[in-house]
Amino acid sequence: MSPLRPRLEDLPEEFPVFPLTGALLLPHGRLPLNIFEPRYLAMVEDALGAGRYFGMVQPDKRLEDGDSGPGLYRIGCLGRLSSFSETDDGRYLITLTGVIRFTIIEEIAPGRSYRRVRAALGGFAADLKPQGSELPFIRQDLLDALSRYFAAAGVEANWDTISTMNDDALVTSLCMACPFLPEEKQALLEAQDPAYRAQALRALLEIGAFDDGREDDTEPKAS
Repeated sequence: MSPLRPRLEDLPEEFPVFPLTGALLLPHGRLPLNIFEPRYLAMVEDALGAGRYFGMVQPDKRLEDGDSGPGLYRIGCLGRLSSFSETDDGRYLITLTGVIRFTIIEEIAPGRSYRRVRAALGGFAADLKPQGSELPFIRQDLLDALSRYFAAAGVEANWDTISTMNDDALVTSLCMACPFLPEEKQALLEAQDPAYRAQALRALLEIGAFDDGREDDTEPKAS
């Protein structure tokens, strides 16, 4: 199995998960994380010796806490640790590359204090295909919505970089990077296909450009 092009049958069905509000990992996306909490340092160390896989999933505030921590959304994204470095003060700076979404079947015995799940991957086999879908609307419409969103947020955009990104990479990057609400990020994750996700992204950008009462505390803080 190539780690860059894994087959469904070679992927684990039991793996650690990192619950983190506001953090969105999508298939083919790259999520940088600053790891410093002991249990997640242990999780990264164990993942390095076991295929480099762990899942990202958001806590679901609608659910009650359980013995292992906050209730979780059922759908998350399995990632592969694609870069790793250690700082002088013992933190890990990693990049997790999204592989495939999953549906949690049940939580299983924890690892070294970190949570683990048994999950179903088969319903998301299309996530493993190479990217190459087209936007369901004119690309300029997305860029115009993005320009209005950035202007409302007071963000300076690097348009030179944006112009070099293909449609799939652009949608994935914007979904992951924009400070949408946790439930909005979950909706983007659960989108049935790239076209639907692109439409949802465009709608969120348009709403965000004209709604200045939105929460601004959704930046993920890795621990």
